Amino acid sequence: MPGPAATPAAMSSRPLNVRPSYLHLPAGSWPTVLDCLCARFPQISRDTWLARMARGLVLDDQDRPLGPEAPYREALRVQYFREIENERKIPFQAQVLHLDAHLLVADKPHFLPVMPAGDYAEETLLTRLVRETGNPHLAPLHRIDRHTAGLVLFSTTPASRGAYQALFREKRIDKRYQAIAPALPQHKFPLRHRSRLEKGEPFFRMREVAGEANSETLLEVLEKRDALWRYRLFPVSGKQHQLRVHMAALGAPILNDTFYPELVDEKGVDDFSRPLKLLAHSLEFVDPLSGEMRRFESRLELSW
Repeated sequence: MPGPAATPAAMSSRPLNVRPSYLHLPAGSWPTVLDCLCARFPQISRDTWLARMARGLVLDDQDRPLGPEAPYREALRVQYFREIENERKIPFQAQVLHLDAHLLVADKPHFLPVMPAGDYAEETLLTRLVRETGNPHLAPLHRIDRHTAGLVLFSTTPASRGAYQALFREKRIDKRYQAIAPALPQHKFPLRHRSRLEKGEPFFRMREVAGEANSETLLEVLEKRDALWRYRLFPVSGKQHQLRVHMAALGAPILNDTFYPELVDEKGVDDFSRPLKLLAHSLEFVDPLSGEMRRFESRLELSW
C-alpha cells in the first residue's frame, strides 16, 4: 500500500503541465521508498526528499502520493518531479514551426537542453513546450546537444509515436546541419569522414579511437570567408557529439566549441555571447502515416 496521502495543499504544489521523471525501484532490502530513493540518489538529501513528499511531488504509478512511510517494493514505478535550486535561466526562446495531430517541430535556441537532466529541469525545451501547448504527452523523437541550435521533432501522441521513432532507428530520415569552422583548403569536397567513437574523459566527451568505424559524416562547403568557411554536414550515423568530434579531428573545430579538441571550461559555465556555431538546419522524411514527403527547415541562422 502507498504511504500516507498528501494533504490538499501539498497536492496543489505539483507542477502544472510538467512531466515527471521515473524510477523503477531496484532490488534491495530498504524498509521504505524514501530509504531507497536516498540510496539511489545520494546527491539529494533526505530532507529534500521529505520536502518533495510533503508537497505531493513523489507518486506511485497510479498517481497516488507516496509519503515517508510508504513501504519499499522492488520494481515499483515511482514518479518524481525534479527540482533544481537556483536553476540558471536560459534567456532564449524556442519557436514552434509546425504542429499537427502527430508531430510538433520546434526551433531550439543555443544553450537550451532538450530534456531535463543534470542541472536543468524547468529550463528545457520539453518542459517549456509542455507548458506552452498543455500537452503532457509530448516526447522528443531525437535529441540535439544543448549547445546546438535548430530543429527538434516531437511526437504529440503515444498512438503514432512508434511509427515516427522508427524513422530515426532505421535511418529513414535525412538530417542536415550547418557549421562555421576554420577553412580546410587541403581537402577536396564533398568529404567523407569515418571513425570509431567511444566515451572519453570526462564522461561527457567523446573521442576517436582505433578500430572499426562506427560513425560517418559527409561534409560540403557552402560558403568561404577568408579563414572561416560555412559547411553543410550530413551525419550518416548519430553518435553523441559526432559532428563536433569529426570537425575537430579534421583540424577545423566548430567555432566557439568549448569541448573539442580541448576542454576549455570543465565547469560548463555558459558564455551566452559565444554560441557554438552549429545548427540542425533541416529534416526530410517520408511520413510513415500519410506517405507524403515532408521537409522542415530552421529559421535560425549562424552569424559570422
